Amino acid sequence: MKVPVVASRRRFLRNSSTCLAGSLLPAEWVRSAFAAGAFKAKVSAHIWVYASAHPPNWDAYGDMERIFSDLHEAGLDGVEIMEVNLRHDDAVERLGALSAKYKVPVTGASYGAAMWDASKHKEILDDATVVVTRLGQLHGKTLGISVGDAQHVKTEAELDAQAALLRKIMKVCDDSGVVLNLHNHTYEVGNGMHDLKGTLARIPDIKLGPDLNWLVRGGVDPVTFINTYGHQVVYMHIRDQYADGTWTEYVGQGVTNFAAIAEALRSVDFHGRAGIELAFPNNFVPKYPMVEDWKRSLDYVHTTFGW
Repeated sequence: MKVPVVASRRRFLRNSSTCLAGSLLPAEWVRSAFAAGAFKAKVSAHIWVYASAHPPNWDAYGDMERIFSDLHEAGLDGVEIMEVNLRHDDAVERLGALSAKYKVPVTGASYGAAMWDASKHKEILDDATVVVTRLGQLHGKTLGISVGDAQHVKTEAELDAQAALLRKIMKVCDDSGVVLNLHNHTYEVGNGMHDLKGTLARIPDIKLGPDLNWLVRGGVDPVTFINTYGHQVVYMHIRDQYADGTWTEYVGQGVTNFAAIAEALRSVDFHGRAGIELAFPNNFVPKYPMVEDWKRSLDYVHTTFGW
């Protein structure tokens, strides 16, 4: 389950960042920076906006036909599902069939657990093995790991335990052709990035899959993060927000300085994949159908990032 993650998602922080100052670089400059023949990242969609309608387990398994149909119509390059979807015994058969029907590949999955708690390691490793094996059978390539919010600053022993389990899951991922990457919420990057730096100190070469918006909400400038750790970034989540911290309906409505982020990615020669993750505030009524929100988001990402 993703209880710590959900709690984090609902915490509307008001942190400011240099990436919330509006676009510092004109769109024309960004487009010219990505000349013909430059790297074009594939853009997937994370399914949280659908899963959020299914508390408390956040399992949108019953909505998968609609999800694949929406993403196909919107032109997304793939879908990032959640671990709960892969716990269904028929997940490989059903999701594989939908992927083929709508020509939307399953490109990865997100996964969260209390990895700092050594008493839960066997349970988590057994579960992760099932999830990763099925993801590999669906030809998914990335697993975005959230290590769990301890609700306190993790001790050195807890960080040791967290790293030990991550190494074991990394081996499972390697065996299935999946790349594990650390996916952050706010708790990993708060307190001077105590949690994330604790993991990096123990596993220096671990891959990263930052959520750019959670970086902002955790008080970390995404541009600085990319300039520092960009050589390890293989994936990222893209989401937008207004100046007051409220999430937008689609990417491009808010104040996030994606042009500066795009230039930072270019400067570190980013060659990974990106995932648009839409998230609506509680009781929010969208103006547009979901397909339109995906299309508008994707068009903005293509234009601004040059992908």
